[in-house]
Amino acid sequence: MTLNIVILALVTIQRLGELIVSRRNTKRLLEQGAREFAPAHYPLIVALHTAWLASLWWLGVSRPIDPFWLAAFILIEIGRIWVFASLGERWTTRIIVVAGETLVRRGPYRFLNHPNYAVVVAEIAVLPLVFGLWRVALIFSVLNAAVLAVRIREEDRALSACQPR
Repeated sequence: MTLNIVILALVTIQRLGELIVSRRNTKRLLEQGAREFAPAHYPLIVALHTAWLASLWWLGVSRPIDPFWLAAFILIEIGRIWVFASLGERWTTRIIVVAGETLVRRGPYRFLNHPNYAVVVAEIAVLPLVFGLWRVALIFSVLNAAVLAVRIREEDRALSACQPR
């Protein structure tokens, strides 16, 4: 088993695990009266991330690994854990908002409005570079930027509408 396969398997397992956690958190939040906003773009996000990961499995398995970019990716994943821990049971892959709840302002949310998306932007750019796939990094970064433009606008709108006045 090559290190490439280990890296890609860990990222794949991580993403699948996150979907399980997200589904559980979404269900619980909705049961508590939360509301989902702008669900129409969610399948596009799933498709983008699936295609990104599939392209890495297809093109990256036999490529040499760049230790610099691997170290950068590991640091990004530490940031992902920090975001995940900071949101706790409020973390989902969808835009789920409980009206009247205050925004999370701990962890990286003290410094950025959307640290989760900063991590995603970095992951989508850096993991392909681990395998020297700069074209994959470029293509998916551009596609991700387009999707995130919609996502962040919709999330900001939803959070603004549900904040205590």
